[in-house]
This record gives sequence, structure tokens and C-alpha cells, in this order.
Amino acid sequence: MDELDSALLRMLQEDGRRTNREMAQALGIAPSTCLERIRSLRQRGILTGFHADVDLAAIGRGLQAVIAVRVRPPTRSAIEAFQSFLERMPEVISVFVLTGNDDFLIHVAVRDTDHLHAVVLDKLTKRPELADVRTSVVYGHMRRKVVGPA
Repeated sequence: MDELDSALLRMLQEDGRRTNREMAQALGIAPSTCLERIRSLRQRGILTGFHADVDLAAIGRGLQAVIAVRVRPPTRSAIEAFQSFLERMPEVISVFVLTGNDDFLIHVAVRDTDHLHAVVLDKLTKRPELADVRTSVVYGHMRRKVVGPA
């Protein structure tokens, strides 16, 4: 990673729809150089994909929550089975696998409190490996849009 790679990453994170020509012009490099650098970032696994941000409230999923859970027994098979279950839940936005008191933090987006209640009671707590569940409603969420190298 050099300065040019970092600048390309920053530009793509700020606006992934920028054209190759626009980025090349902003950086003062040839479009072919820009294209080759982006290809290299993808091949090295630094750029892992492009996506569109969605307004969750606009698609009927305006209530977000973070659910902390403990799995017992804390074995690889129990953890992997639970994680696989979470991957199939449409309400799940992201999952963090942790050390410490909790094994997972699950970020969900749902219609309303009734939907959240159903997710916790009808889906999560029915899992035999679940030992503890704590739910926190999210009032606000900030996500850094641009992340540079350390």
C-alpha cells in the first residue's frame, strides 16, 4: 500500500460510483494506471467488493437492535451451528463473534417492537444452545464510511 493506493481506497469509499476517468483526473494519473491500481487492490484482497447503502427505515426496517447472546456449551460445533443459523435470518444485518462474557453481538433491523419481540422469542430463544440473551434497542448508528490503513 502506497499513497496512491490509499487515495484510491479513500475515493472509492467516499463514492463507489466514481468513474475511473474521474479518479485518474483527480489524482493526476493516467486512466490506465488508475484501472491497474484498482485491479491490484482487488487481486490483493484489499478491495473486497462494492455495495449500495440502504435506508433501513425506507424499506420498512426502521427499528434496529443489538442482541448479545451466550452459547452453551462453548464448543466449535455449537458456535458454528448458531452462526450458520444467524446467516439465514433475514432480520440480521451483521454478526460479531466475541470473546468474553458474550459469544455473539447480533445487529438486527426489523419493522417494529413486535417484530423484534418475535425475533427474540420465536427465533433466538428456541435455539437449544442459547444460554443467555440481552437485547438493546439502537437509538442511533454511526459507521465510518472511509477507513484507511493503520
